Amino acid sequence: MQKDQEQISRREFIDLTAKAGVGVTAIAAAGVSDVARAADKKRIALVGTGIRGTTMWGSGVAKPYQDLVEFVGLCDINPKRVEAGKQLIGVNCATFTDFDRMIKETKPETVIVTTKDSTHDQFIIRAMELGCDVITEKPMTTDEKKCQAILDAEKKYGKKITVTFNYRYSAIAEKFKEILQSGEIGPVTSVDFHWYLDIQHGADYFRRWHAYKESSGSLWVHKATHHFDLINWALEADPVEVTAFGELKNYGRNGKLRGKNCRTCQHKTECKFYWDMTRNPVLMKLYAECESEDGYLRDACVYREDINIWDTMTANVKYSSGALMSYSLNTFMPYEGYHLAFNGMNGRVDVRAYERQPWTPPATAEIRVTKNFGKSELLEMKVGLGGHFGADPRLKDMIFKPGVPDPLKQRAGSRAGAMSLLTGVAAVKSIEQRKPIKIADLIRL
Repeated sequence: MQKDQEQISRREFIDLTAKAGVGVTAIAAAGVSDVARAADKKRIALVGTGIRGTTMWGSGVAKPYQDLVEFVGLCDINPKRVEAGKQLIGVNCATFTDFDRMIKETKPETVIVTTKDSTHDQFIIRAMELGCDVITEKPMTTDEKKCQAILDAEKKYGKKITVTFNYRYSAIAEKFKEILQSGEIGPVTSVDFHWYLDIQHGADYFRRWHAYKESSGSLWVHKATHHFDLINWALEADPVEVTAFGELKNYGRNGKLRGKNCRTCQHKTECKFYWDMTRNPVLMKLYAECESEDGYLRDACVYREDINIWDTMTANVKYSSGALMSYSLNTFMPYEGYHLAFNGMNGRVDVRAYERQPWTPPATAEIRVTKNFGKSELLEMKVGLGGHFGADPRLKDMIFKPGVPDPLKQRAGSRAGAMSLLTGVAAVKSIEQRKPIKIADLIRL
């Protein structure tokens, strides 16, 4: 129970100020009850102050949840970017380029990890070793060895990992999960899942560090982990075996016009994939103005010859429930969104989600339930505001607000993180080894 000014002692008062990170001068101007409230807030540190860290998990948390959380530290390997991130987030906390120093000096309860995918493991493990719970962006990591190390560390240190699978929280996903749980179409026998990235969003992965398998695990891991988790969650089943194919058909070495990056390219007027980053002041501040520190180009050429991921992918996945899935991911489509269907013993659920297209759809999504030997019903959905079909605010409420119910089991921990990323890892290995890959051969749970 919170103590008021009459009940609190001088010693307790000083202890509360230390916990809250409030200086003595500032305390003199504030009531003790204000300091006590500050001490009740969850102390958070964030590592990785790129666009995702500063928006979704920075400004998107600092202000909306200011009564529940307090940012005590920000960390990035780029000293200019961490200062730019601090300004964009709008917090008054210490900044660091040394992760251990940040944890030891600011003593957060929870660390949010939004760094490059291939470095997630080192920050997740070290944060737990230093006594912190972890909230990490998907994918949890990029290969099976790092995944095993994370799971082992979680058991060893007894801390909690939350993986932020926001697609579980969209109204669309909630609806088809409810339909499946109702048993209306019977046991699911197979899944058809096809995701389309358009020439804007899809191309952007090939401008960034995501274009290198050693950084992202490829789009099988970075992007498709979203989709694989959605199916694992919907079916309440684990992936068992994966067979996959992949090609680099459009980007990378396929291009005829090539430069270092868009801003300096001599082919600006000719290249259909030319992108003017100077029109986005936030990206200019976070990246262009920070290039001198690490040389990272946010607008690198999509036709770089050293790009080593695939842009056209298909997979077949077998699940522990006996269901089979046919999946595809394409990255240079004329529109963005997905088709998803669950085939059951007694019927079928079709989902069509619209994200961006050169026509006006009747709704954000259409869900059709068709029964064998029966009727067909169409549900048109217009989802709310917020990223990922309104899912982002729901996800953050679940994480930061106390007592939020979870009837659909949307909260995701390390096991969900592992099962989704390992599906992608298995797909990569299947392509490279030209054979089916069993998930059980990759990890020890």
